[in-house]
Amino acid sequence: MKYYLLSVVQPTGGEPPAADEMAEIVRRVEAHNDELRAAGAWVFAGGLHGPETATLLRPKDGDVLVTDGPYAEGKEYLGGLSVIRAADLDEALEWGRKAALAITLPVEVRPFVDTH
Repeated sequence: MKYYLLSVVQPTGGEPPAADEMAEIVRRVEAHNDELRAAGAWVFAGGLHGPETATLLRPKDGDVLVTDGPYAEGKEYLGGLSVIRAADLDEALEWGRKAALAITLPVEVRPFVDTH
């Protein structure tokens, strides 16, 4: 099995859902994660705080510069991620489709580099 990353794409400056809508999203995400676990595809998942909480460490001239904020500013940012096991891209895309429906945000599917 290969490992795939399911990245949640969060719009910058977007309004969070109302409390009842967010509770329903959380319920669907938990059900999706339970399905991943039952299928043996679960490795790890978690949400990230917004890009305003990021700290960038950049090597320069033998030292490391520390700056507040994300590496790049854009219309979207990485809001969360899941690492899953899947036999192939088609299986990973099916899990990604289910994640997108649960989360109601775009999900990017990307394979890990095979180092074996």
